[in-house]
Amino acid sequence: MFILMKKINSIYIIDDDPITIFGIKKMLKTVADCPDIAAFENGKLALDDLLARMKNEGPVPEVIFLDINMPIMDGWEFLEEFVTLDVKKRIIINVITSSIDPSDYQKWNYFRLKCLHYLNFKNKPIYKIDATDLKRINIAS
Repeated sequence: MFILMKKINSIYIIDDDPITIFGIKKMLKTVADCPDIAAFENGKLALDDLLARMKNEGPVPEVIFLDINMPIMDGWEFLEEFVTLDVKKRIIINVITSSIDPSDYQKWNYFRLKCLHYLNFKNKPIYKIDATDLKRINIAS
């Protein structure tokens, strides 16, 4: 059986857990054709890289996997900065967490309504990557 892989130019994985990063990369290889998968252990490193790419007119990520709980700059702090950037394309941001705190879901919903990007909420551990994690599916009403 031939599976058509989704062509994506750039993906960010922002997570301080190397096992999660390894797992996401492994799953992505089966569903996405992406030459640029960059991993960052906190939001600050990812934000710095993104700003450098924007300054140099490099490719901004089309998809981001974003952990909430990280040192230095957590996922929420990253989103606070990210939504202020002049990013023209709508990016799919998969907020991933092992948190069971209802306030995290409320924060996700706040950002989902506040920005023009597509935000998904996923619980860890991630067992598979769905089509909606990589592209927006338009459902005719």
